[in-house]
Amino acid sequence: QVQLVESGGGLVQPGGSLRLSCVASGNFSSIFGMGWYRQAPGKERELVGDVNIRGTTFVRDSVKGRFAISRDNAKNAVYLQMNNLKPEDTAVYYCNVDRVGLLDGGTEFDYWGQGTQVTVSS
Repeated sequence: QVQLVESGGGLVQPGGSLRLSCVASGNFSSIFGMGWYRQAPGKERELVGDVNIRGTTFVRDSVKGRFAISRDNAKNAVYLQMNNLKPEDTAVYYCNVDRVGLLDGGTEFDYWGQGTQVTVSS
């Protein structure tokens, strides 16, 4: 019902910046929460930040002041601006939609993008 397409990952030097984008498409009328998770090799997937339908944002403590999350409801998109990147930010970053309202009035939960690799290295 919902497809998520991510873009913007890549290789960057420490201190550099990247902007991740995720666009949702499908047969839905509304999207509730949108967010970004990441998973480093050998570690569990963790929430980086999310933004609800009203625009209220959350980012984890380890990226506060460096990362910012935003969304464009008209484009069904969520973005993650990452500044002052560190080697420990290296991971696969996944876009997530927690809940959508369907055109038939139903609700569906928990969609994931395919992931985009972010590598921070000199």
